[in-house]
Amino acid sequence: MQKNSSKTTANTTGIGMWQGAALLATTLLGTGVFILPQLSIQFAGTGALPVWLLLTVLAVPVTIVFARLASVLPHAAGPAHFVAEAFGPVAGRLTGLLFMLVVPLGASAAMMMTFSFIAPWLPKSAALPVELFLLLLLWQLNRRGFQLSAKLQLGLTLAIVAVVLLMLVAFAKAAPAAHVPLQLWPDSSNFSGLSAALAIGFWSFLGVEAMTHLAQDFRNPKRHLLPALLIGLILVGLIYLGCSYLLLVLATPGENLSMAQGFDRLFGAGGAVLIGILGLASGLATVNVYTASVARLCQSFSAQGVLPAALKPMNAYQMPEHALIFMLSLMALVLLGSAWFGAGLEDLIGWVNGVFVLIYLGSMAAALRLLSRRYRPLAWLSLVICAAVACTLGMAMLYALFIVLLGLPLLYWQQQWQQRQLKAAVAAQHR
Repeated sequence: MQKNSSKTTANTTGIGMWQGAALLATTLLGTGVFILPQLSIQFAGTGALPVWLLLTVLAVPVTIVFARLASVLPHAAGPAHFVAEAFGPVAGRLTGLLFMLVVPLGASAAMMMTFSFIAPWLPKSAALPVELFLLLLLWQLNRRGFQLSAKLQLGLTLAIVAVVLLMLVAFAKAAPAAHVPLQLWPDSSNFSGLSAALAIGFWSFLGVEAMTHLAQDFRNPKRHLLPALLIGLILVGLIYLGCSYLLLVLATPGENLSMAQGFDRLFGAGGAVLIGILGLASGLATVNVYTASVARLCQSFSAQGVLPAALKPMNAYQMPEHALIFMLSLMALVLLGSAWFGAGLEDLIGWVNGVFVLIYLGSMAAALRLLSRRYRPLAWLSLVICAAVACTLGMAMLYALFIVLLGLPLLYWQQQWQQRQLKAAVAAQHR
């Protein structure tokens, strides 16, 4: 009787469909919603519009496959669990290792971009202290459970959508005659610019896989996960398209307009403050989701004996607080190292993209084995899409390949050692 009661409580307090959509939307929008449209226009001009449209369309099959995997096999390890079920524990642990070693880099890059929203109001020397303080804020937010974060991020998503819609309506009323020719297909003559815009856009769509780690936090993963991810994805695609279109039509010839400048051009003033606040909040939301995801992965690996047992305990809110502190500490070390060695934001983004492509490739390959025939065409299509992205990244894949070459033999040795220990323990019991 008590078991049924706890199950009902978990279902009623978990993440719902709209909260899940908001989590994905704020994760994908993240630090880029008010920065990346401007950068994509800088590289691709009016070709930025078909670039965002293409990326949104290509992300749909990948999102469907991830959602199906997570709804059928909900697990805190996410892609690592899918790959382990399909190809064995060593492959799964390698996927988890890739994710664990890329999140501190990606989160640190996101923190740097987040600080750029408030940088005009602070001295340059304040960057590192502020970024470290924001990590402490994320610890306080996450340690009390993820449902609170989901509710807060639903409100943030609605605020971002409201601002973009407000700007579109204001533009339609103020300048109905303004017109920019819409390209439905990228201009192949600007190949280098389009490639740069695609790379930037790919960064903005990273986050679908992070939601698979949170499948168990949904009230009903089989019912809510897929529509939540699709709603969030399509919403994000429309927002990026809307922002890019606004910047194109509001700019004078040859001008590279920012979202804050675009807001000021429509409403007279206030863009720097409003966009700064929303940019700060959305950047923190992105890091928040990844922090919660990788903390659950660490706890899962600790339970399996892959990581130290100290990362296994859950607090009163059912959050792996020790794993959370561990990952936030790694992020702090990356921020300190980046400041010390002067690592560029572009380098971090390139390395992050390379690692995530390998995680996506492994997950799509696992889907071919784990999902029914109905989903195999989508899995094959997603696998081809991910392979094409890997080819375009070039040298940025070296960091990911280094992790694979170093981690694979170590993980294989660990598994063999654990198996020998288990056999010895069984033999000792039979003596």
